[in-house]
This record gives sequence, structure tokens and C-alpha cells, in this order.
Amino acid sequence: MGRVTERRRVIRVRNGVTGVRPDTLVTEEPLEIRLGGKPLAITMRTPGDDFALAVGFLVSEGVLGSASDVQAVTYCEGATQDGSNTYNVVNVQLAPGVPLPDITLERNVYTTSSCGLCGKASLEAVRTATRFPLPRTTAGAGAGGEADTGALRIPVGLLGELPDRLRAAQKVFDRTGALHAAGLFSLQGELLDLREDVGRHNAVDKIVGRALQAGRLPLNDAVLLVSGRASFELAQKAVMAGIPILAAVSAPSSLAVDLALESGLTLIGFLRGPNMNVYAGEDRIVF
Repeated sequence: MGRVTERRRVIRVRNGVTGVRPDTLVTEEPLEIRLGGKPLAITMRTPGDDFALAVGFLVSEGVLGSASDVQAVTYCEGATQDGSNTYNVVNVQLAPGVPLPDITLERNVYTTSSCGLCGKASLEAVRTATRFPLPRTTAGAGAGGEADTGALRIPVGLLGELPDRLRAAQKVFDRTGALHAAGLFSLQGELLDLREDVGRHNAVDKIVGRALQAGRLPLNDAVLLVSGRASFELAQKAVMAGIPILAAVSAPSSLAVDLALESGLTLIGFLRGPNMNVYAGEDRIVF
């Protein structure tokens, strides 16, 4: 399997003093995801948890809903063009009887470490119907969902503590300063899982994929915290995994807010200590 970090020579300048030293960089390599042997997508990622990344990606595409949907996940030996690295191509074989949705059969996309899922033909194609509809909060109740009973609630003060807990657990970031992180927390603030990756969407896919492999979907009693902004793709991934609360240390996009309002997702941005903006689903927060 590929390395998470690599060493490179760097000329370091500090206060006018120049020196040569090795520097630790995060590894970025392409991963091709195949479904039933057919190429589906390529993403630039940090090696590690590749199988979880692949199945998490397929959860967000609406292909998978449980571990029983997967027959096997394997590396494709000899599948690379030059034969140099067989750990950059992963094939997901669906279990017998699991259908392939039309959107998957028509998709063959390239995703970068910054853009998330790209190449969607239309907004309607992106809004894949989730298998795990979120209970609506009272403020967001409407067509397609029921009002939340109020059981899924988290104190605002506890929310403010989550970024520091996430940052303290980022081991590879400490060595490179170049990784995004996604953390899955309980409603009591316990860190349940943490994944780091050069791509924020990959980190979330790894979280969701590991949950699917462990039979824990839907994650309807958890909080997803991401280290960067909350894009539409990340909001979609949360909804597709049944995660009711998504928080980000930076800003959300307008489309992410629209999706949160439509789906019943609680969306929090600019979460930094006691300060935050709540864009949707405020009834899940105890102020």
C-alpha cells in the first residue's frame, strides 16, 4: 500500500538564514474506483483506507446502503498502465441482485482533491434520493419528512469543543500541515472516528465507508465535523449516510444550505470555539 507521507529536499529560509533540510509532505496519488470491473471515477487521495473510500463514495452515489450490498472489494493487480503501482485501482463487486442505478452506468468522472464530485449533468442528478431520510426538525418540517421528536439534540457549548478535539487527534496533519480531516462524533462529544486526506470529500467517504463496512449505517445519532468548508458535496454525503448534523470550521456554500433546508440536515458553519453560524436545523441544538 502507498505511503501516507514522503520526504523531499527543501531550501528553508527563516529570518534571512538559508539552509537545506528534508521536509515531510503528504502523499497525493490517484485512485481509480471501478464498479463490477468497469471504471467509474478517479480521485486524487492520500493512500490508506482505500476500500472504505471506494464504498463510501458509492454510498454517496446511492449505490450502496449496507455491507450486504458488497460482495468484494479488491485491488486490481496489474491494472495500472505502467504496472508500477497496483494499489491505485480498486474494484467493488456488488452482491448478486444489487441493481446498478442508471446514474452510475452513465458516469465516468475525474475528481480532484479539492472539487469533490464533479461532472454532474444537472442539479437534479446530484440530488440522489437517500436511503436514510433524516427526521425533520420542527423548523424544517415539511413535505417528505416527519417532525423530529427532539431526541437528537446537542448542547451549543459541546459543539464548540469539537474542533479542538478533532485537531488534537490529527496525527498526520501535525507532520505535514497539509491534510483535511473529517471527524465523526457522538451527541455526547465522543470522537467515534477520524480520517485525514488531501481531499476533504475523500476524508468523509472514508468515514462513511468504514461505517458501512461495520454495519453502522445510517449514522443517525452522530455529528460530522469537517476541517474546511461545507460544500454541497459534503452536505450530500452527510444526507446520504443519514447523518443529521454537519458542522464545518469554515463557510458553507449557498447550495449546501439549500440542500440542508430541503433535507432536514442541521448545518453549522464557522464553528470556532463558542462562535458559530447555524444555517439550518437549529432545533437540534440546545442554546
